[in-house]
Amino acid sequence: ENGPLPLRKYYDQHKALPGVGFFDTLSNGKGFSYFDFRGSVNTHITKYINVQFGYDQQFIGNGYRSLLLSNFSANHLFLKLNTRIWKLNYTNLYMQLSPTASRSLNDFYQNKYASMHHLGLNATKWLNIGFFESVIFGREGRYDFSYLLPVIFLRSIEQQNGSPDNANIGFDIKANIGKKGQVYGQVIIDEFLKDEVSGGDYWWGNKQGFQLGAKYVDAFGIKNLDLQGEFNQVRPFTYQFRDTTGNYTNHSQPLAHALGANVREVTGIVRYQPFNKLYLFARVNLWRQGLDSAGYNFGANPNELYLSVQQGGNRLRNDNYPMFSGKPADGLNASFTASYEWKENLFVELNAMYRRFEETDKPRATTTMVSVGFRWNMFRRDYDY
Repeated sequence: ENGPLPLRKYYDQHKALPGVGFFDTLSNGKGFSYFDFRGSVNTHITKYINVQFGYDQQFIGNGYRSLLLSNFSANHLFLKLNTRIWKLNYTNLYMQLSPTASRSLNDFYQNKYASMHHLGLNATKWLNIGFFESVIFGREGRYDFSYLLPVIFLRSIEQQNGSPDNANIGFDIKANIGKKGQVYGQVIIDEFLKDEVSGGDYWWGNKQGFQLGAKYVDAFGIKNLDLQGEFNQVRPFTYQFRDTTGNYTNHSQPLAHALGANVREVTGIVRYQPFNKLYLFARVNLWRQGLDSAGYNFGANPNELYLSVQQGGNRLRNDNYPMFSGKPADGLNASFTASYEWKENLFVELNAMYRRFEETDKPRATTTMVSVGFRWNMFRRDYDY
């Protein structure tokens, strides 16, 4: 069938399926068909440098969500170089992406590309800090080889090219507290003008987001009981661009936070292994988001273009975009999973999900789903959006 309500709503809005590239609609109109394949090869070319080439998803960060790069969107072709020297861990990531989710069997996907750098430093035994930068770009019929340079400061290259692309920077931090605690966080910056950030006009170009989270291992002295709490906030228009090749998306799906932008979210997670081979997982997401309204772009959907009405777009004005601008909506998503490893890498699973979503001036939409099944050495799909 068509799947749970969150999946159907996502398809209606984006004409895409989360985590899926090419897909087809079943002849009866009640479902979708697609292949989900992934794989990679990796090797050490020197003592310090590892190379990985494949077709898969990526994730940067220590949290449940990532504001820099998450594994929410579809699989993609990538080349990753990881260099470890002294206290430094430096990653170069090159990806081939698609600006839209084509559904025609014989369509040729137009490509866009991403080049990302992440430099991590183990400042002390308990503190790791990182710097991130990315550029999303497209060139008709070719790749821009200037972005292959394996050095920091892609933004300087982007400026030398005439500033046609979407460049972002970010920071992340991880601090271990004793033997059982950890605090982590991220910051993503698309544009930052000091006077606008502190001016109080809520300029549309204040495109930043931040994450703060904590983990507690063997909580309260209970072995294998792990707790995690996380807060994410992303301002309106973050991840948007003036064309689809520069948007922070892949196959019409966010490359970072699954909900896009103009959103504030709190997540709580409990993991517990009461005895060997039994794994329990519970998660609750609460969020508020400002959605597009009356045909105008209020910065939630990364697939939208940030062009103003005067520029031929649908952004209404330049200022007065506080958090939750547009049509406020509130969501709750709770999930519980019990997994028993019957044989090696063969799991019997029970999953229950409850989702509640309420938009202004619309009736509340609720979804309850219970499933039992087998999972053999593969990921578990989670409707956490």
